Amino acid sequence: MMYAPWCTHCKRLEPIWSHVAQHLHATPIRVGRVDCTRFASVTNTFKIKGFPTILFLKGDQKYVYEGDRTREEIVKFALRLSGPPVQEITKTQSFDIIKKEHDLYFLYVGNRAGALWVNFVNKHAPVDNVPALFVYKENLHYNFTGHNLSDTGQVNETLYKWVNAERFPTFPKVTRGNINQLFLTNKNLVLAVVEENQLEEVAPDMLKFKNMVESVIKTKRNKYHDHFQFGWIGSPNLVNSIAMMTLPIPSLLVINTTTNHHHIPEDEIEKLTPYIIEMFLEQIRNEIFMYFHQRYGGNNWLVRSYRKWFEMKTVLTSMWKGNPLLMMVLLGLPFGFLSLICYGICCPDLLDANDDEDENIGTHHMKND
Repeated sequence: MMYAPWCTHCKRLEPIWSHVAQHLHATPIRVGRVDCTRFASVTNTFKIKGFPTILFLKGDQKYVYEGDRTREEIVKFALRLSGPPVQEITKTQSFDIIKKEHDLYFLYVGNRAGALWVNFVNKHAPVDNVPALFVYKENLHYNFTGHNLSDTGQVNETLYKWVNAERFPTFPKVTRGNINQLFLTNKNLVLAVVEENQLEEVAPDMLKFKNMVESVIKTKRNKYHDHFQFGWIGSPNLVNSIAMMTLPIPSLLVINTTTNHHHIPEDEIEKLTPYIIEMFLEQIRNEIFMYFHQRYGGNNWLVRSYRKWFEMKTVLTSMWKGNPLLMMVLLGLPFGFLSLICYGICCPDLLDANDDEDENIGTHHMKND
């Protein structure tokens, strides 16, 4: 971890980082931290642009962690990178262990011989041609298709896009740490917006809404899998920043990750049902939404400017509600400093004018005498 002693975020991460070190103590992974205020050369070498920055160093390779700053996610990141990029499966038992430990994994199938091949074909997925590539999500599999093996460049590009589109579970929790990665799926992102308390618990009425949205993708998986990535989010502030408005809680938001436009159902949230949600998604999928309803957002300079203004207003409002006295001091200092500058500029002219006036009056009296 690259940190600075004065960084508030680094201080918040400190206890979590200690737990990460304890969890990885029995592994070959070494956990450490570097004070970048004392070792400036390290900052320049690794091109550190902010604090804290979590790096995983493996030989000459450097990996920057951009996920959620929780012990579980950081440990998963470290363990995943410490192993081989591709794990070869040679025994049926190894395959069973992978299935048990992972809800989502990618599988490459090559040879057509051996007990492992027979077990795979009979129990998991039919394979017409080899090589073949699958992704397994919650006991369902999806095949990598639409590629030409003779064109290596085209295969690499298509495979990269396919992995990004399939790397998430069916209904993941969306956070600040993974939302940018979800945008790489190039699918429409369907978000059930609820609010968690400090214990990461969801109120019963919001939980009911969240489960209803999840039921749509669970029951219509084949219909929506290629076009939509479903998920839920427990931080309304993050969604409000995207929508550039304060959404009601709970709420439903669909984001086009390619154009950054977003769609909001016109129906009241209490009237939403699985059928109405399906009709809403059908309009988006068939691209008839834009002709009958208004879509919001985008990525032009005007929208980006408005989003920056909205985020700044939201932060200032939150700070004012949390500590109005501190906000008065923070806002008062610049105005006070500006007032002093204006006073210093204007007052000498006024004093000079008064002196000139007094001098003129004195001269006038002398002439009268």
